[in-house]
Amino acid sequence: MFSEQFAVKPGKKVLLKNIDTNNNSGQKKDGYEKALEDNIERMYKLQHLMYAEDKHAVLIILQGMDTSGKDSTIMHVMRGMNPTGCTATSFKPPAPEELDHDFLWRVHKAVPRIGEFGIFNRSHYEDVIVPKAHKALSPPILEKRYKQINDFEEMLSENGTVILKFFLHISREEQKKRLLDRIKDPEKNWKMDPADLNERALWDRYQKATEEALEKCSTNYALWYVIPADKKWARNLAVSRIIVDKLESLNMKYPKAKYEKKEFIID
Repeated sequence: MFSEQFAVKPGKKVLLKNIDTNNNSGQKKDGYEKALEDNIERMYKLQHLMYAEDKHAVLIILQGMDTSGKDSTIMHVMRGMNPTGCTATSFKPPAPEELDHDFLWRVHKAVPRIGEFGIFNRSHYEDVIVPKAHKALSPPILEKRYKQINDFEEMLSENGTVILKFFLHISREEQKKRLLDRIKDPEKNWKMDPADLNERALWDRYQKATEEALEKCSTNYALWYVIPADKKWARNLAVSRIIVDKLESLNMKYPKAKYEKKEFIID
């Protein structure tokens, strides 16, 4: 299956430096737009089927370094979804009320209902990756959080939520190029924050923190997928295809009508 080349197998060691960020994964740029449109159209139909069957929800998690394309992936891949059955949540640093609860409290509130899609732009993984990169939490506390994340995702899975987790993997050189583009482009430089450069200085720490999260929290019920993201078109095509393949694997069916057609007479 196409997705297997990106999947982090449970218990597998992850070295991001050994994963080519510029790999198109056998996909071709020629015909990319049609292939993406076909996937988007299929996703729309599968979304409708999932809503009708009312047995599953889908939670899509996007993680990645700054400029890896989380917003862009949502915009390009999810644009054909019916917005009435889809929510997107962007997780910023926790607010005071959120800090007064456990770190998963705000996340659980945003989980999609059965029959619907939920998209997380960043997620509960910020609460292990960022503290590890900044050395803000001790290893024992981080280990507890990994376990709590796995238990949380297992509970969601057992109650019908399909979890797809994508780490959008870009190179340091590509991030530099995209940051420079932000500075030069008047339509993008509002996104630029000096703090982004402080985080970039911790690149190696973030890579190690991400590797640990991928290793500790890729499970049979909630696999991680590492998506090469230097080529935006290849990133979008890979993510869309994995979503479609997963939905089709559910073998969903429309429910039977609760009435006989002959019962209706329409004048």
